Amino acid sequence: MSTLVIAAQRPAETAEPPVKNTFFWPDIDLQQLRESLRYEGTVTAQRLRLAVKTAIAEVNAELYEWRAERMAAGFKTLADVPAESLDGVSEKITYYLAAVEAITAATIAERYRGYDASGANKAGQIETSADEYWRDARFNISRVAERHGCIVSLL
Repeated sequence: MSTLVIAAQRPAETAEPPVKNTFFWPDIDLQQLRESLRYEGTVTAQRLRLAVKTAIAEVNAELYEWRAERMAAGFKTLADVPAESLDGVSEKITYYLAAVEAITAATIAERYRGYDASGANKAGQIETSADEYWRDARFNISRVAERHGCIVSLL
């Protein structure tokens, strides 16, 4: 007996316009994010959009005080904040987008826990990858905020 798997079609670009962010932070290109995370059509446009909005809200909240300090210093957007440029893009923007992507991926991974088509339990593997995405998000947020990535204290 053989199994036929039909891949879900990727949503049309018009079905996924960029998610508009607040005035300081960059908008999120859903097509680019979908490509980076290799979601194709396995994640619906609605589910991806909601996960991205959740991620944006989380990252923006984590960076609220840092943003307020930069705005008080006269910077109107993240792109205006001095930073090294990598491939023509501010490294701050790169880290910000990576943080949003990581939280998006963690959120989606946590929602898709369970079993694969063969009935094998994949929850443990999915939990591990979700934890890694959360770790990546913490690292990238720390890089934007110019904080150390790890805080260690003695008990």
